[in-house]
Amino acid sequence: MAFTLRSAAFVSNESLNSRFTCEGDDVSPPLDWVEPPAGTKSYALIVDDPDAPDPQAPKRVFVHWVLYNIPASATSLPERVKPEALPPGTRQGLNDWKKTGYRGPCPPAGRHRYFHKLYALDVVLPELGAATKAELEQAMAGHVLAQDELIGTYAMRGIR
Repeated sequence: MAFTLRSAAFVSNESLNSRFTCEGDDVSPPLDWVEPPAGTKSYALIVDDPDAPDPQAPKRVFVHWVLYNIPASATSLPERVKPEALPPGTRQGLNDWKKTGYRGPCPPAGRHRYFHKLYALDVVLPELGAATKAELEQAMAGHVLAQDELIGTYAMRGIR
């Protein structure tokens, strides 16, 4: 079996439950992973939407969640994970609301795709503070042993 990211709450390329969106509780979905490669020292997670603002005319990738230095011993993140409940040592980066933490889908038009990307790294990254996605990607360069992604989709009620 290969390094695999999963969720008990949704199947890849299918719709996210509204509880994970701005129309619901806006909480993070449960995620778990199996079969990390040998030599994994930490994980990083990026959740983003490449369809912003409109899937018919995307203009940017919108970032919803950035985590890094998730310890190699971790195998999951629970639904509705609070900052104090993250695995010890985990750091939060900035989403595109310029805040740390998870912010769920709230697409203004059409059905968007939300990529949950998990990276197995061969290092524990230095303290990056509240790093942006770009800063995290730069720090991870050359250290990614494996990655997997899980894609959820969402369209606001009445907008398809």
